[in-house]
Amino acid sequence: MDRANEKLAHKKFSDLVEFLSPGDALVLNNSRVIPARLRGVNAKSGGKFEVLLLEEKSLNDWWAMLRPAKRARVGTEIIFLDADKSQTQIKATVIEINSEGHRRLKFSGADNLGDELEKIGEPPLPPYIERKTTGQVADDRERYQTVFAKPPGSVAAPTAGLHFSESLLKKIRVRGVKICFVTLHVGLGTFLPVKAEIISDHVMHEERFEIPDKTAVAIRDAKRAGNRIIAIGTTSVRVLEAVAAQNEGEVIGTSGRTRIFIHPPYDFKIVDVLVTNFHLPRSTLLMLVSAFAAPGETRGREMILSAYAEAIRGRYRFFSYGDAMLIL
Repeated sequence: MDRANEKLAHKKFSDLVEFLSPGDALVLNNSRVIPARLRGVNAKSGGKFEVLLLEEKSLNDWWAMLRPAKRARVGTEIIFLDADKSQTQIKATVIEINSEGHRRLKFSGADNLGDELEKIGEPPLPPYIERKTTGQVADDRERYQTVFAKPPGSVAAPTAGLHFSESLLKKIRVRGVKICFVTLHVGLGTFLPVKAEIISDHVMHEERFEIPDKTAVAIRDAKRAGNRIIAIGTTSVRVLEAVAAQNEGEVIGTSGRTRIFIHPPYDFKIVDVLVTNFHLPRSTLLMLVSAFAAPGETRGREMILSAYAEAIRGRYRFFSYGDAMLIL
């Protein structure tokens, strides 16, 4: 999608290289998805639970979503199952329930739950993706992870990054584009629908991020040379724009937490080009993309929905394992 003339073109993802110029900086989110979906049973009744880990509060102390939630009262003890559906030594007790219905779990039976997740956890695929065999789940361990993923912490994949292969990254480097990384550990709050009548009343969940010093230097150098910053995914956008908003329009090496909610109208300080998947209606991600389509204006929503209609006509795939759009 070319914003200047509102023209659309259909390309293969490997054609991305054609739209990049020497000196541009391409920014990827390198957060690693953890196997955050666990299966367990009620220690007393044997009733089944599905647990989705959200965030580690401290060692063996996690916030999580449980199904069925109404059976997970404070004091409920859960025994977790391995890949063969056999009971393990790992248990958790519900110790708190917050206003959103999330449960705080205190784990036992493991020195560090994080070290056991590869054995007992599954990839945290979105609920609209169904898996019926262990073979499919095994494939998702690789597919639902970017090839450049490093620090663990996300409970959903930064999906725009899933399109990249090592060979494509090599071609981009050969073209003279600087590839750099930020980290934003994706939480489920990013995907929650906006229910507030007034958009600005919607409260975003906090997410942890980090910008390495060398990434900040690469971005500042590219900007000063008049080159572009290409953000891969809305998570990369949120990191860069959140830090720039707090530092007089500049990106610096730093870490912290952000609740930034980007929606029309919004003036982008850093990002010049965006690669993103197709998003759910009423989501904050769709609002961010709408803001990017027409910075500082409110007409971006119509531009994006028109592009989405074209994508639907072309039978593009939407959401996490779907196709992508390049917004120039």
